[in-house]
Amino acid sequence: MAAKHELGRYGEQVAVDYLLAQGMQILDRNWRCPDGEIDVVAREGRTLVVVEVKTRSGQSHGTAFEAVTEAKLARLRLLAVRWLGARHRRFETIRVDVVALERFAGDFAIRHERGVC
Repeated sequence: MAAKHELGRYGEQVAVDYLLAQGMQILDRNWRCPDGEIDVVAREGRTLVVVEVKTRSGQSHGTAFEAVTEAKLARLRLLAVRWLGARHRRFETIRVDVVALERFAGDFAIRHERGVC
């Protein structure tokens, strides 16, 4: 379990570095409330971007992107509203992205899907 946790933490840092390189501003990481957790909260222009990060070391249980369910996406929409309420911030639009990372031979393949819901 510790190795899985470490892989997830490392993958999340890779995702944050990638998002920063894409010009996003990171506003929050691992934000929690009673309804759940947002991995990364970012800003891209006037858009609030809630990012779910999924990291896998292989595809024996499907791809990292496939691990993000409709229920998870619905929860992320709710969490975006909760985050906004807690921070008293306003944005023109809200978007949910998924950054899926799969590790192959030590390197990560990154798949960034914007506006998945």
